[in-house]
Amino acid sequence: IKRVYNYEANPNEWKYEGDKPCVVDFHATWCAPCKMLAPSLEELNQEFNGQINIYKVDVDKSPELAAIFGVRSVPTLLWIPINGKPSITQGALPKSQLESI
Repeated sequence: IKRVYNYEANPNEWKYEGDKPCVVDFHATWCAPCKMLAPSLEELNQEFNGQINIYKVDVDKSPELAAIFGVRSVPTLLWIPINGKPSITQGALPKSQLESI
């Protein structure tokens, strides 16, 4: 697993450690909207062909990580640009809306 953010070393400061933009998908195996969103994320991954990284975080297996990012519902997507502040979206957004973010 590559590091996106070293929250242990920088608990109060956001510092993205990736080399290309990424999306972190906070999901749960029991979540129907998460299952609806998964194919769209896979299509985005193929369309952008290595230009972005998409990471999946199961909130039931990594509750501490979800809490650090303030995730309170699933699916939650954390959009992280190379420069600038990350943004968060919630819910099973349509692919067209995902592409515009």
